[in-house]
Amino acid sequence: MTATTTPPTTLDGERADLLAELAAARSALTATVRGLGDEQAGERPTASALCPGGLIKHVAAIEEGWLRFVLEGPSALRYDLPDGVTWADLAAGTAREIPQWAIDNQNNFRMLPGETLAGLLQRYEQVAARSEEIITAVPDLSATHPLPEAPWNEPGAAHSVRRVLMHVIAETAQHAGHADIIRESLDGQKSS
Repeated sequence: MTATTTPPTTLDGERADLLAELAAARSALTATVRGLGDEQAGERPTASALCPGGLIKHVAAIEEGWLRFVLEGPSALRYDLPDGVTWADLAAGTAREIPQWAIDNQNNFRMLPGETLAGLLQRYEQVAARSEEIITAVPDLSATHPLPEAPWNEPGAAHSVRRVLMHVIAETAQHAGHADIIRESLDGQKSS
């Protein structure tokens, strides 16, 4: 079954609950960067390569990609490899060429020159608004698409709109926890 965007007549309880939970996870994440300047938002004060601004950027990209998947199916999340490169090469760090999607994924965890925290937050707000439009308009949360081919996806697996939304909520909440630890490492501030 393919997801379309014909608006339901009313926002059902499940959909409202899922959107409220996603909004709460987003709020927990964005609270961790309140009061930070651009330089602090790009700092990595722990052994991790994560920074507060990069986490905002990453979660926005993940949410945007998965909600495109809701509308477009597996073509929205393609993981093509360059000719002659295997998944084993990529995992071992011996690939002669790194696919652009992998480079983009790495760049989504950091603030690049010219990026600002305000810009990243504005982009995240735009992604959130679009996600809510999509989830509100999809008539059936059980509509599914097959997952794209990738070593982390079980062959033949599919995700429903509901499962995509639960994944985005979990991803956002997980990274909100990461951001909270990083923020406390930066300046001792706690987001809650």
